[in-house]
Amino acid sequence: MDEYDLIILGGGPAGYFAAERAAHGGLKTLLFEKRALGGVCLNEGCIPSKALLNSAKILDYAKHASSYGVNVEGYSIDQSAVIARKNKVVKALVSGVGMQMKKEKVTVINKTAVITGKTADGFSVTDGENTYAADKLLIATGSVPVIPPIPGLREGVESGFCLTNREILDLTEIPESLVVIGGGVIGLEMASYFNSVGSKVTVIEMLDKIAGPTESEISTLLLKNYKKSGVDFKLSCKVTAVGTDSVTYEENGESRTVPASKVLVAIGRKPFTDGIGIDKIGVYTERGAIVTDEHLRTNVPGVYAAGDVNGKVMLAHTAYRESEVAVNHMLGKRDVMRYNAIPSVIYTNPEVASVGETAESAAAKGIETKTVSVSMRMSGRYLAETDGGNGIAKLIIDIKNNKLIGVHLIGSYTSEMIYGAALMIETELDIEALKELVFPHPTVSEVIREALFAAD
Repeated sequence: MDEYDLIILGGGPAGYFAAERAAHGGLKTLLFEKRALGGVCLNEGCIPSKALLNSAKILDYAKHASSYGVNVEGYSIDQSAVIARKNKVVKALVSGVGMQMKKEKVTVINKTAVITGKTADGFSVTDGENTYAADKLLIATGSVPVIPPIPGLREGVESGFCLTNREILDLTEIPESLVVIGGGVIGLEMASYFNSVGSKVTVIEMLDKIAGPTESEISTLLLKNYKKSGVDFKLSCKVTAVGTDSVTYEENGESRTVPASKVLVAIGRKPFTDGIGIDKIGVYTERGAIVTDEHLRTNVPGVYAAGDVNGKVMLAHTAYRESEVAVNHMLGKRDVMRYNAIPSVIYTNPEVASVGETAESAAAKGIETKTVSVSMRMSGRYLAETDGGNGIAKLIIDIKNNKLIGVHLIGSYTSEMIYGAALMIETELDIEALKELVFPHPTVSEVIREALFAAD
């Protein structure tokens, strides 16, 4: 039996980053990944979707170039070329992760691993052929798409008519019409892409708003932008059946049908723990997610869980930080996981970026707040580069402590600005101290400074 200090199940952001940090810290580390290093993020999510969305953004620039005094003729999208470029990007990044594993001397096995129990040699894990043991385990098996029991949906997935985030990122032909079930981040990003490249897109969402927990004013503005670009929304509607060329939904008690060339199932994701053997060692779960503490420890000493599998915040950058905290605890370093300043981004055009509390979430916690909202058009660069843009910056301020506790943005470059807002919240500087920060001019980020002064 091969023995290690740490065995990691799952090679996504939580798994491979933990492996890198653990090995760098002197732990003999074994990493299992059944598909490809990088997990969903690098192969089927974060990275490939951004490659597609960037192509769509360039296409949108060409469509509207005349607004900026540039004449462009004969522009078109080559979907096969877009997918080929996406695959090239993914291959390069996955290869880079593999090289990093070799550099840190992490043993990588591309097989499914199952926990078999705990012995005198530590926790035992098998890949079906060999058995391995380690003093510590990190479960980083990620998440899988939710496929609800809608009549016809599973049959649609099997036939290829219905797609998950994995399959839609490999479409080499643009569907004439696309119905998106779910108005969350994945659904919106793909709706944005396929609308830009020529599909007739309809989004069906059970809630009365899009973008899930996104701040309500930002969500409303995003919806307005999508509608203006041609995306059709069916809000407060429930999908009741999926046919072979259509989707049936219920609206105000009436049954309606919308035609579809393809259907994207983007209702959400759930932690993946099926068949990995956590029951053999008694790991505790709630609603399918592995329960962890501030050090990412489970209820079983020596067993940790990081990333989507713990169900806390299903974002790749959260997984990176969680895995770092877990490994630091293994190495005896003082570190704790905090979730109050984790940014989130929707990479559409315009971009949406948020961090911290909304007015509603703060009120639920008993925090008295002041809300400040200013137009992105107060930024000279935004006005110069975004013809007719309607972006805003919205700040949530804790009145009692005079501290910034939430920032919500919609507009260009917001994905690159939000880390600064996260740092403002994380450091807990008061508003007067934040006003002393010097922002580069002209940048879109200056709108945050404008909002800070507008708080008076």
